[in-house]
Amino acid sequence: MKYRIGYRTIKTAVGTSISIMIAQMLQLDNFVSAGILTILCIKVTKKKSLRASWDRFFACLMAMVFSSLFFEGIAYHPLVIGLLLLFFIPAAVMVRASDGIVTSSVIILHIYSAGEVSKELLLNELGIITVGIGVALIANLYMPSLESKLKEYRLEIEDNFKIIFDEIVKYLRTHESSWDGREITETMELIDKAKTLAFRDVENHFRRNDNLYYHYFKMREKQFEIIERVLPSVTSIALPVEQGEMIADFIEELSDHIHPGNTAIQFLEKLYRMRVSFENMELPKTREEFEARAALLHFVKEMEQYLIIKSSFKGLKEREMNQDRTAEAN
Repeated sequence: MKYRIGYRTIKTAVGTSISIMIAQMLQLDNFVSAGILTILCIKVTKKKSLRASWDRFFACLMAMVFSSLFFEGIAYHPLVIGLLLLFFIPAAVMVRASDGIVTSSVIILHIYSAGEVSKELLLNELGIITVGIGVALIANLYMPSLESKLKEYRLEIEDNFKIIFDEIVKYLRTHESSWDGREITETMELIDKAKTLAFRDVENHFRRNDNLYYHYFKMREKQFEIIERVLPSVTSIALPVEQGEMIADFIEELSDHIHPGNTAIQFLEKLYRMRVSFENMELPKTREEFEARAALLHFVKEMEQYLIIKSSFKGLKEREMNQDRTAEAN
């Protein structure tokens, strides 16, 4: 099994060491706690890291206030720690800082161990919190670009769409197929992975709440649902008819134009003209021909929905071209 160290692991290792070093240089008591804070605050995305940092910072401040009130107001006794937590934990949950409960418990125990609340002690704890969380936030300013991986997923999904359409064309023309359908399962997995990665990309940008790639993969997911739905009706066609050959030509052309741009309107017009020509053809003469043409008509209606879904998407092609030109200029 190949062993791989991820960028988050590296940031955690380096960030923890740096926060402990800084806390030690500042001569803070319990300086290793700064490293614990850094470990807890480094997340997979910038937004998650910021939320985790704020939760822990606010919870730690609350812990300092609660500790002062309970220990100084009642006593420095183990039972008071339990009583404090009975009030502190619900309060942290109430202000939506529950992620900071574990971290702030460390602060509570520091104050309990000190045996008294003093200005120096509170400043020391505040220093630990600031160093630990601050280093984590700085470390998380860098997030590797996911653009190339998202583009890779896009190309793989489009290639699979083309393979599936080519198999449909082959069956419509020959009514034979040795296809194992591997691309069906593979495409489902690719779309799920791609959507997850695209959402992560959104979380790495503070000023962006949506992602063209995420919308693109959602669009492909809806189209893929249609493809899965029409495959049984296509494979049920046992009789070669003229309409089947016309549809095969249409799907073959569509297969050659699977890309992130938006040319769906052109294909919708071609599909409409083809349907009009179907209506002007002679009526089926046998039951088998009727069933074959009915299945093909159902397929055409589903493909119309397939194209309508694509027509509502603004397109990725222009964005990728602009990015490529920027990369060349740099």
